[in-house]
Amino acid sequence: MRRIVVAIVTAAVLTGWTGTEAAAGPPGADRAALQQAMNDLVTQGAAGVQLRLHDAQGEWTGSAGVAEVGRPEGVPTDGRFRIGSISKTFLATVMLQLVGEGRLGLDDPVARYLPQFGLDPRITVRMLLQHTSGLFNYTGELSPDGTLEPGLIPPSGKDAVEVFFRDHTPEELVRIATSKPARFAPGTDWRYSNTNYVLAALLIEKLTGTPYAAQIYGRIILPLGLWGTMLPGHWPGILGPYAHGYDAYKQDDTLKAVDFTNQNPSWAYGAGEIISTTQDLDTFITALLGSRLLAPAQLAEMRDWRTVSPGGAYGLGLMHVTRGPDCDYIGHNGEVPGYNSDLLSTTDGTTRVELSMTHGPGIDQDDIHAVLTLLEATDKVATLALCGN
Repeated sequence: MRRIVVAIVTAAVLTGWTGTEAAAGPPGADRAALQQAMNDLVTQGAAGVQLRLHDAQGEWTGSAGVAEVGRPEGVPTDGRFRIGSISKTFLATVMLQLVGEGRLGLDDPVARYLPQFGLDPRITVRMLLQHTSGLFNYTGELSPDGTLEPGLIPPSGKDAVEVFFRDHTPEELVRIATSKPARFAPGTDWRYSNTNYVLAALLIEKLTGTPYAAQIYGRIILPLGLWGTMLPGHWPGILGPYAHGYDAYKQDDTLKAVDFTNQNPSWAYGAGEIISTTQDLDTFITALLGSRLLAPAQLAEMRDWRTVSPGGAYGLGLMHVTRGPDCDYIGHNGEVPGYNSDLLSTTDGTTRVELSMTHGPGIDQDDIHAVLTLLEATDKVATLALCGN
């Protein structure tokens, strides 16, 4: 759990978010340097990594590490993986399509459609998609003093692990969040909260009368032919090929490794349940930025950045990242136990990177230094691919 929270809270530090779009990236990344960076990532504690890069040199795929600890097979570059919060970009796309169809407005109060949760009537659809609702993050949050305020998931240990293998309902997840005080008045600040996207998924279901997953299938997956992408609901499996993801915790001074590959994704619901491939994610981001999924007005709303830190910005289900005048990109990252992922593109779509890193079994989830070292090594791979440095 702490790894998930740390990844979210430190995202601005690790990626240097900003709100100003600049020019496209360099002509292409050095493939040998990129392969070495992936090898280094395994040395830092990853079980494996796969990456797809499209740039001026063409398309390239690479991998490092193993698909399963204890076996010799490498990570498949066409393998499926849990994409975590990249799911939010899919969900935001569907919501904006509904806005474009006149089914609702971005500034409509969410309580109008979901009155059963007693939400603050000032919370709007836009605030859900942009994380400005002030709602507590049901998975847990770090307090200003650095202590963890638990939600669904206990701070650490066996109890925390077991949460990811149980069935959960979206209503349960929302109730956890609404039982806590608001973090701030709606619209006055920014704070990443998975609760926003659980509510957004429920809102889609209310508007359409169908499961939100059916809307993502019908509006995105089937039209684009994303045959490696699925919303598993409560099903814990992954159809092959795939790589295993692990985490570990301390029990009586002994490190206990857990294979999180077959976790029950109902704990994430609309905030992060999707399984996909690097190829499918590349097809998706290309279609999204190429205005094949959203009308220009809705795409502009998605890319209406709100500054969230001295170097950070967030639109509607989309992040914006800059590292300097020649390193500027947009997309989203994701994390669930065992898996880190990136879906990133230069603002003009000419350079695109999709990455999945599977955690190795030797890193204690409560060892913040080890967790940050792994995250920084992952960030180095993505930045090298996009920006060549």
